[in-house]
Amino acid sequence: MIHPIPPIFDESSEILILGSFPSVKSRECGFFYGHPQNRFWKVTSAVFDEDTPVTIPEKKGFLLREHIALWDVIRSCDIEGSSDSSIRNVIPNDISVILDSAHIRTIFANGRTAERYYIRYIEPELGIKAVCLPSTSPANAAWNMERLIAAWSVIRG
Repeated sequence: MIHPIPPIFDESSEILILGSFPSVKSRECGFFYGHPQNRFWKVTSAVFDEDTPVTIPEKKGFLLREHIALWDVIRSCDIEGSSDSSIRNVIPNDISVILDSAHIRTIFANGRTAERYYIRYIEPELGIKAVCLPSTSPANAAWNMERLIAAWSVIRG
């Protein structure tokens, strides 16, 4: 499976948030965090005191307005459905596309899976550590919205 969604960033992006690989719902809708139960958009918009974006243009506008670059660690892999535990044969994305164009001050991983693949495939090349944040996935039921928003508030810098 090849990653179907291009990165979102511009020259004003200051933080980079990396997920692992798009879910089935995200692949179907053609944009990041497309599953309605994923809390990414609710959490990040709450951190920046903004209304939760709904449409893809609203989501892109929110990211760029708040200087957030968004992509995933994995460019291609074998995956069963949306199961992170089934990921095999990983080829990482080349995030230098973003780093060469924007002034990224911090890289964040959305959850342990993104962090694990970042450490394995990208960190050795870049020498830049990523800050791991708790996953916004509904599978991360141990973290309620209040706790997620508090933890993710570090992205404001």
